[in-house]
Amino acid sequence: MEKNLMQEIGERLRKYIMNMALTLEVAKKNFTGDKRAREVLDEVERYYQDAKYYYDKGDYVTGLVAISYAEGLLDALKALGYTYFDWRRLFEEKKVFVGGTFDIIHPGHIYLLREASRLGKVYVVVSRDINATRYKGREPVNPENWRLEIISSIRYVYKSYLGDPEDPLKMVEMIKPDIILLGPDQIFREEDLRRELRQRGLESVEIIRLPERLPDYSSLGVIRKILDRYCIKQDQCTNTHK
Repeated sequence: MEKNLMQEIGERLRKYIMNMALTLEVAKKNFTGDKRAREVLDEVERYYQDAKYYYDKGDYVTGLVAISYAEGLLDALKALGYTYFDWRRLFEEKKVFVGGTFDIIHPGHIYLLREASRLGKVYVVVSRDINATRYKGREPVNPENWRLEIISSIRYVYKSYLGDPEDPLKMVEMIKPDIILLGPDQIFREEDLRRELRQRGLESVEIIRLPERLPDYSSLGVIRKILDRYCIKQDQCTNTHK
């Protein structure tokens, strides 16, 4: 299937899963069925868990099949009078802004994007080469268009853009997110960022910082490991270990 179609199916599955989570909680509280009806309710839970499993694996079609079975069984329990619920209609999902260089993708980046996706639709802004060099003190290994293409292919990302070369918050103004998710190592101080956002009329944006990073993962660490492994003599390498 085409990439855009798979993304659409993935979005649909994610919404079904969120809807089922809310509705199943109510159905369990209102359940009055016998042992056999309880077994059916347990089967609903299993199909729901299967749908989450296949979503995490990227098998969206199988996930949709599983969540559809769960939905049908739950409707049957309601029709037979064993429980009562109203299908919850999902509120408009929040926009979650994530910015970064994303030079050499590693599990720490995936962790950040996965956590962002739990909060809503993820909009990623990839730093321009000139800004990445300014903030990190070194040129990125991969050029900005490569980095954007790689980020765009990650399934947790709804939309991605290149940042503005002069104003790092210009894209925040364009996207108008509900949440800005900061990584634990990002240089922005929350109070400074809130003050700047207020000046731009974006005082309602919530700022969240991940409390800790995954240990042992960093782009610079990957670079150092490559240099240590493949530079036979120290004078064969330039700008090592900076």
